[in-house]
Amino acid sequence: MRTMVLSHPKQPLELRELPIPQLQETQVLIQVKACGVCRTDLHILDGELTQPKLPLIMGHQIVGIITQTGVKVKQFQPGQRVGVPWLGKTCGHCSYCQKQQENLCDYAQFTGYNLDGGYAEYTVADAQFCFPLADNFSDLQAAPLLCAGLIGYRSYKMTENAQKIGFYGFGAAAHVLIQVANYFGKEVYAFTRPGDQRSQQFAQELGAVWVGNSTQLPPEPLDAAILFAPVGALVPQALAAVNKGGIVVCAGIHMSDIPSFPYRLLWEERVLRSVANLTRQDGEEFLALAPQIPIRTQVNPFPLEQANEALESLRQGQIDGSVVLTL
Repeated sequence: MRTMVLSHPKQPLELRELPIPQLQETQVLIQVKACGVCRTDLHILDGELTQPKLPLIMGHQIVGIITQTGVKVKQFQPGQRVGVPWLGKTCGHCSYCQKQQENLCDYAQFTGYNLDGGYAEYTVADAQFCFPLADNFSDLQAAPLLCAGLIGYRSYKMTENAQKIGFYGFGAAAHVLIQVANYFGKEVYAFTRPGDQRSQQFAQELGAVWVGNSTQLPPEPLDAAILFAPVGALVPQALAAVNKGGIVVCAGIHMSDIPSFPYRLLWEERVLRSVANLTRQDGEEFLALAPQIPIRTQVNPFPLEQANEALESLRQGQIDGSVVLTL
């Protein structure tokens, strides 16, 4: 099979021919049709996430067709289309797994990080961490739902009953999540990099009630804010933008250091919290909701062999919506 392989952090991916992976008894073998490109992939490539399996096939927004099932797999059959997310396996026994917090499992393994992912023509995945996908999403349209959508949805749930929600960074996750927020009658305020008029226009087209740059305060206090941009300096900025009792959610797996800030920004029962990974319940809820809305993802496709170019376009902020590799 053709693959794009990371051999060393901070080096380009290499096109290689590798054997199709061997199937274990609880796994399914998947012919990959599309795989989303995520900012987390950039953090792995850049060495900011420091414990990847090397050599590594990245990619954790996988859409494909099951071609073979392990002997213990009962819930799927060859020919079914499934999605594979970031959370690839948990122990099922630690205190977190026992408390329905499997996203915090002490022994979790992650697709495209500890486990080979979807920058390849075939991949294997634990059947318990795969999701069937609705027929009304094409392969390309479905791929961003598996991380941008799922992590965004978990972040959205953490804003609780917020009516006015700020999105800091308007990329793959925000363009999915604004559709969820609109569906539930929320107001979205979009904050982008200074001068990024293209992203601001994109946010307006998708229904943001206000757009501005990330150094500005909104015209009125927010109930909550979600930080999709991995920029620690935005944390005090977002705290200043939310009202008393407001919630600031950091949605990224990696973020630059948060600068010191005065306690008054956190006072009055404001809440600052992070999102780590996802649970299978998140996946079941969101993938049932997505076709009801229905969510429409804006996709920028690249062939597998151009994975390096796809990653660079994401790094440079040259696209609206999501980047997806096609196979």
